[in-house]
Amino acid sequence: MIKTAVFIFLILLDLLTKFLIQNNLFLNQSIQINEYFDLVYVQNFGVSFGLFSGYVSHWILIFIALLVVILIFYLLIKSDKQLEKLAYFFVIIGALSNIIDRLINSYVVDFILLHYDNFYWPAFNLADIYITIGIIMLITSIFIKSKKVK
Repeated sequence: MIKTAVFIFLILLDLLTKFLIQNNLFLNQSIQINEYFDLVYVQNFGVSFGLFSGYVSHWILIFIALLVVILIFYLLIKSDKQLEKLAYFFVIIGALSNIIDRLINSYVVDFILLHYDNFYWPAFNLADIYITIGIIMLITSIFIKSKKVK
């Protein structure tokens, strides 16, 4: 029950923030929050960092993402480690949220822009943060597992 509530809450939070950005900023408009962080409205038609933008149909990207989600869900079911299960859970939430966004818009809304001086990280969104948290947790679980083996 709690997992379902967290699942729904995180997806709705991501979609709500994207909606607010779309409806309050112009495309490519940037609002400086501080010297390292801007809010920006970017439409990502590709995959991570805009790769393959304009080269692949959004339907193909949705299909591939759904296949990946199914694979990760299978790994979640097969895992007997709680940290791994939680990691897969976060990755699935992020992936599904971006899939929903792509279904609605045919692109993914990115709006978090981090930078230092003239070095800029590509814009991202909350769903990308969920995926990153999940991957960090998965890597952590691998290191924990390898320490127990020694």
